[in-house]
This record gives sequence, C-alpha cells and structure tokens, in this order.
Amino acid sequence: MQPLQRSVKRENQNIEWKESWRDEYLKWICGFANAQGGKLIIGKNDDGVIVGIANAKKLLDEIPNKVKDILGILVEVNLLKQTGKEYLEIVVESYPYPISYKGQYHYRSGATKQELKGAALDKFLLEKQGKRWDGVPVPHVKVSDLNKNAFDSFREQAAKSKRLTTEILQETNKGLLEKLHLLEGKLLKRAAILLFHPDPEKFITGAFIKIGYFKTDDDLQFHDTIHGHLFDQVKNTMDLLLTKYLKASIRYDGINRIEEYPFPESALREALLNAVAHKDYSLGHPIQISVYDNKIIFWNEGELPDQWTAKKLALKHPSRPFNPDMASTFFRAGLIEAWGRGTLKMISECKQAGLPAPVFTAEAADITVEFKATRSKTVEKTVEKTVEKTVEKILELIAQDPTITIKKLQAETGLSRRGVEYNIDRLKSDGKLERIGPDKGGKWKIK
Repeated sequence: MQPLQRSVKRENQNIEWKESWRDEYLKWICGFANAQGGKLIIGKNDDGVIVGIANAKKLLDEIPNKVKDILGILVEVNLLKQTGKEYLEIVVESYPYPISYKGQYHYRSGATKQELKGAALDKFLLEKQGKRWDGVPVPHVKVSDLNKNAFDSFREQAAKSKRLTTEILQETNKGLLEKLHLLEGKLLKRAAILLFHPDPEKFITGAFIKIGYFKTDDDLQFHDTIHGHLFDQVKNTMDLLLTKYLKASIRYDGINRIEEYPFPESALREALLNAVAHKDYSLGHPIQISVYDNKIIFWNEGELPDQWTAKKLALKHPSRPFNPDMASTFFRAGLIEAWGRGTLKMISECKQAGLPAPVFTAEAADITVEFKATRSKTVEKTVEKTVEKTVEKILELIAQDPTITIKKLQAETGLSRRGVEYNIDRLKSDGKLERIGPDKGGKWKIK
C-alpha cells in the first residue's frame, strides 16, 4: 500500500510547492506569516509530483534557524517520505503582528506572493495593529472646523431612521462624535473628516465624485466633479444625475406630474451610497459614475467582505464593512443597509421597473455596479419637448414676475433647486436671460 501523502493535491492560497530549497523562499514564508498561514512543500514540482531532495536532513536543521534569524519567527519543519523520496513540509502560522524579510513586507494573496508597498503596505500595517485606515487620527483639526450643515444632515437622517436615540442626537457636535466613535482622545479620525469637514480633500486625496456622460466609451460629452463633505456629495450627485444626466419622460396622472427615469431612483441612490460608504479612500482616486444612453456604471476602489464571491454577491451578508467607522455612521443615519440587503434592494427595484438586475463586479480593488436599460430610450424627441416646455414655463413665470425667487420657481415647475438652477444657467449661457442686481433685491431680464 502506498504511504499516505500529507500534502494536498494542488497549490492554493495556503500551499506552495518548490522542487528545491533556495534562501529566497524565506519571502514565501514571510508572505504566509503575514496572511492566513500555510505550508511550503520542498521537493515537489509544479505538477504536484514528489521529486524529492537529496539534502533533506541537512535542511531540516538549517531552515528553522534561517527563519528565526532573518524573519524572527518560528516554523515547524517536517521530514516526509513517499515512494522512497524525502521531502520537507514547512508549516507557517499566521502572525498577529507584521513580519518583514530584510525590510520588505510580503503577503500571500490567492496563489501568489506580493510585496506590499505604498497604500497597500500602510493598510496592512494598520490592520496588524488592529486599526483601519478611516480610524487613524488627524492632528491639527478641531471640532469647530467641521461643517454645521453636515451635522444637521446627519441628525435629520438619523432621526428618520430611529437608529439613534433622541438623547444621543441632542448631544453637542463633539458629544455626537464621541458616541459615533469618531474621536481618538482629542483627535478627530479620518472618517470624521470625510463625513463632516467642508473640504475633506485638504487632508484626503481623491475624496470627491466624478460624473461623465459618454456617447461611446471613448467619447466623453460632458462631466462634473462634486466636492464637499460626504452628505453633500451624495445629495448633489443625485441632484445632478436626475436633472442633468438622466433624461426623464414626463406624464401626468390627472393634475399630478410624474417623472419616469430610465433607472429606479432608489436603486441609483443605494449604489451611490454604498460606493461612498465602502470606498477605499486610502488609494486616492475619486468615485466615478459613467452615464450612457442605455446604462450607468458606478465604480469605486474598495473591497467586498471576505466571505463573498462575485457570483453570490447579492445572496450573502457581509462579514464587516470596509470602513467600519464611516460605514457605521452611514448605517446609523439610515443611509445604508448591510451590503447584502442593499444589493437585494437594487435588484428588487430594477425588477419592479422591468429592468435586468444590476451587474456587480469585484476585481482586485475595484468594485463596479452596472445598471442596464432594456426599454428603448429613443424617446429623445419627447424628452427634448419636455425640456423645452420646462424652459418655456420658467421664462413665462419670470415674465409674469421678474423678481420671482428660485424657491417659487421650484414650487411652480416641480423641479429641484439644482434643476431650476441648471435650466437658468442654460438660459443665461444661451443669452436668453440676464440677472440684474444682487440675488436678494435684484430681478430677471428676458432678452
């Protein structure tokens, strides 16, 4: 009977095969120690065939000493034998603190070893210390530097969600930050800067959102960037999507004006909120939203929870949010659900609208959510007529009352403030409208 082979039949995240020993394989041991641990088999080729090693007994003594001297850790080295051939099994435990190989940090990911550098290294070192990127404190920023409107927005949303008590919501801004675990001692965490500072980009590169309208993948027609604290970014991005980027068909049910967008508004909002809450802000790139005539794509850098696969994305609950401090704050405000419930909501909303389910893709550090339209969007003439009627309505109201306010134009047209301002800006740029005097006390002039 053939002896039992202790190693597995193929390489994977926790197994690596090498035909012979080289000291550079200490990097692989370092990678295992920094990840989930694993086994390095010496004397086995890439096809999984035991080829044996001639100096197995000598290496049995040398390898543990080299690992201890260079990496500063202990490993178990076992001498095994199969069909008369000796080979070694090096068993590496996962270490709770970072292990370096001559100043380099290696990490086992999938079936490959990577040297960690830059943002990836920063993130790894923080996690080994039990911290997350958004939980790092930021010096030289005071609570008084934060935006009052951002706190008002949070309190309003949290009151609606009822996930925080009235007592907590009545705390001072500093007290609220303490309850949300956004302070470390007297210092604000990065999550607090993103959520409540009027200009988080002063401290965090790429903390904004880009939207572009594309005719084709290489034909960008126009674009916008949205800045400010995250609550403003979400609000202003949705306003821009609904008033400038998505063409709504308009119908009337009796006297009620009904706008029908090519994609469900609530599903788009859910995708945007999840992109903002789960983005990896350490990598320095903005969230990107690409709008086409028949699809819209949300892209952000980040990670899905470890237990998920792309195939079962909408069917499992996450193990943890990527940015626990920030995502927790969004959750308490009632802005996001757990990722599993959020994706199910997007799927359900699209199904009710007669659209295919959104496509979720997670590759490396990229997450995309793509919504596709099945209904023909060749209703541009109808949309153009609707836009023309809206413009005519604004001009008619101004002609009747040259001192009319934006707020009253909103009420009369049914548009959002952003929608009214967008149409007025178009009229100004087309030379059809002029503002005389200040915002308060001035008046409009139709050319």
